Amino acid sequence: MPTVVVGTAGHIDHGKTALLRALTGIDADRLPEEQARGMTIDVGYAHLAFDDGVELDFVDVPGHDRLIGNMLVGAGEIDAAMLVVAADDGPRPQTLEHLQLLDALGIADGVVVITKADLVEPTRVGAVTAQVRELLRPTSLAAAEILAASAVTGAGINELRQTLRRTRDRVVERGMAGPVRLAIDRVFTSKGRGLVVTGTLRGGSLRAGETLRHEPGGEGARVRELQVHGTPREQHDGGRTALNLAGATADQLHRGDVLTVGYGVRGTDRILVGQPTTARPIGRRWLPKAGSALRLHLGTDQVDARVRRVTGVDGFAILDLERPVATFEGDRGLLREPGRGEVLGGVRVLDTSPPRGVSRRRMTPSRLEALAVAVATGSIEAIERTRILLHGSLATDLRDDVADDAPTMPRSVRFAPDVEAALADVAIETVAAHHRDAPLSPGLPLARARGAVLRRLRSLATVERRDRDATEAAISRMVDALVAEGRLARRGDALRDSSRLDDLPAPLLAAMDRLEAALAVPAPEGLTEAAAAAGCPPDGVRALQADGRIVRVAPDLAWAAATFHALAASALAAARIAPLTPAAFRDATGTSRKYVVAILEDLDRRGILERTPEGHIPGPRAPRLDPVAVEAS
Repeated sequence: MPTVVVGTAGHIDHGKTALLRALTGIDADRLPEEQARGMTIDVGYAHLAFDDGVELDFVDVPGHDRLIGNMLVGAGEIDAAMLVVAADDGPRPQTLEHLQLLDALGIADGVVVITKADLVEPTRVGAVTAQVRELLRPTSLAAAEILAASAVTGAGINELRQTLRRTRDRVVERGMAGPVRLAIDRVFTSKGRGLVVTGTLRGGSLRAGETLRHEPGGEGARVRELQVHGTPREQHDGGRTALNLAGATADQLHRGDVLTVGYGVRGTDRILVGQPTTARPIGRRWLPKAGSALRLHLGTDQVDARVRRVTGVDGFAILDLERPVATFEGDRGLLREPGRGEVLGGVRVLDTSPPRGVSRRRMTPSRLEALAVAVATGSIEAIERTRILLHGSLATDLRDDVADDAPTMPRSVRFAPDVEAALADVAIETVAAHHRDAPLSPGLPLARARGAVLRRLRSLATVERRDRDATEAAISRMVDALVAEGRLARRGDALRDSSRLDDLPAPLLAAMDRLEAALAVPAPEGLTEAAAAAGCPPDGVRALQADGRIVRVAPDLAWAAATFHALAASALAAARIAPLTPAAFRDATGTSRKYVVAILEDLDRRGILERTPEGHIPGPRAPRLDPVAVEAS
């Protein structure tokens, strides 16, 4: 069963660590310096086991104002809060600040403990309780129970345990959403075991032997051993966890990194955030002006961020981060001013790769609000559906598992409905225009149709370079759907208007085949003479050219496409070795200067070759890897 994590909060010296010791018997001050000074410096941990096997984990955070950054390391991964206020002192500055932080993070479950109740009169306890209730009223913890206790006498401790148990049950009943993940808070090496990390497991269970993905970065790491409260386990369903890892080193992992499995968490240096409805701006606007430098706290990580406002839309912003962080849609964090440490408010991550380029025009209030609603539900399907609407064209990860040697996930591109409709219209109109220009053509070559659709897509949505192949595959699927729906027809590699299903006359097709064969030589006859010999009329010549079956480089000079591409590929291959002169190319092809100059000039015009005083060299548009790929350029 999952273990709920409760974070302590409160002013320095109000007795948080002593209260935990009375509750659990564990001293959360693990550092010698902390034990010597009687003050929590870094995050500490303890746990409480009930008789029926249910467990609670506690995160004990520093109360000193100079250690708020350390406090947020623990607070970023808690499910509920235990706010501590000393009866003799009452609410103090860090009481208020911690309460503001918990409110900004949207922590809605918890309990308030009035400690040191043995040092004051009951009336004083009542007065402090009233003060605290008033402080809680406008926050996410407004419904928290308040009770008094003494770590010295033990008064109220049993009642506190039962209150914490009820808090735990409410958290479990509500569910702890998000992908399976462990945000790292400690990394160290253990003699005889090797690399060990600790953190809070959330979103699901882990088993020993599983391979996890490290974010940011994407590297794989195998769980050699899993421990909970110092005891090895085969599986853990959530809560404080220690993992002994293989396949990673201590210098690769850091506090703030995340170990995860499956879909969801990814490393990014740019996120779209919205203001959670349960978190309130504290005494000012939610975010300052564009360009402002802030400190973002997510999970156990903190990173400097710069604000980019979304034009014309309030309550949303893009944050450019100083370095990549591991996060996911739905992750909660907060923003502070790095200088004074003032809390601006909470944020919810809405998109881990916000729209860029032309897709930014799609960031309308209605689409952003729909995304915020979907993220609040925690439904992966709803989130992806609304992200696609926001981006227009979006690549999503396909695979939920991570192989030891290949943690990178393949991607699939999907189009928003309005974008897909526009692309379908372009495909149909491009085919119709081809029929008008070449009425005798058997159809528009698929490659030309896909190219027209891709150009239209680039005017509607941003196509990332790394997603080019996935985008072309999505365009192919869309064209196939148009054929399946009967809106287009296909014959071989040509698309036709579905109303023009009749074939070209057999004599014309035969004449076109004869002309193509006549031009499939290194030194073909003039096009006019070759067409006359083949009995191919001008419409047939235009159809061959429109279908990409011949390449025309001059009014009366053409080659069969396969022959031309082979000659072009040999020219590029030779130019990669040394500058290629017309004489050398002529000798290599066994033709004449007339033909090689025409080919070289055509390749120069297209940027595949570039003419220099020494000869032709690969141009700016030359394929990088395979010379034969000139055919596709």
